[in-house]
Amino acid sequence: MRMPRSYLFVPGRMPERFTKAAGSGADAIILDLEDAVGPEAKPEARANVVRWFGSGGTGVVRINGMESPWFDDDLAALASCDATAIMVPKATPESLAAVAEKLPGRALVALIETAEGLAALRLSVTCPGVVRLAFGNLDFGADTRIPGTGAILDPARFEIVLASRLGGLAQPIDGVTAELKDAGILGEEVARSRMLGFGAKLCIHPAQVMATNEEFRPSEAEVDWATRVLSALSEAAGSVVQVDGKMVDRPVIERARQVLADAGQAAE
Repeated sequence: MRMPRSYLFVPGRMPERFTKAAGSGADAIILDLEDAVGPEAKPEARANVVRWFGSGGTGVVRINGMESPWFDDDLAALASCDATAIMVPKATPESLAAVAEKLPGRALVALIETAEGLAALRLSVTCPGVVRLAFGNLDFGADTRIPGTGAILDPARFEIVLASRLGGLAQPIDGVTAELKDAGILGEEVARSRMLGFGAKLCIHPAQVMATNEEFRPSEAEVDWATRVLSALSEAAGSVVQVDGKMVDRPVIERARQVLADAGQAAE
């Protein structure tokens, strides 16, 4: 199964937006019980999410952090829900273990938002239930006192990509693009995310979804190259082969197969 490329946040306090978000073209929606919901609205938002799943809705739920007074109530409510995954904010091995204990067997998305979370990545990827890492770039920048959320945080992004690979997880999810008016900025950031090894992105507005999906899809040129590589390999019948003047070895073959898989095409 292809992992989602786009994850669209929708506030848990706004159930009237759940269906619209689900129909936005996003590969997955994130029903948010944390940042998008004020303290007084937490119980109502939690009830909205439970009703959504009870009516057949799907999605990821971002719960409140372990240090918050709403953590236990979130987990208790979700025990009866068939959520696709639970997004754990400010993830650490301790918070991931706590969620896994209360909700055994659930898929967990670890949201890396703090220096502590980044430092503990190699342990977090081994926690039960963790299937993917996500980068909370805005909170991470605030926590580390770095006045920027774009390329300045690429060293942290590299660590997340590396830890994902070492943990045998899917390619991680990059953080949000706060700019909503300039589509070019979104395109540039998604393209850079893909080059860094990310496979998806968090979206905060429906208008960001289609561009995100498109940027993470291999281009026609990439698909053409991958097809020619595998065709040449098949025709060579074990002999050494070159494509575009370059030797085709195992890493090139694996890359070609991955390109076709990402494009939804079967590799020979």
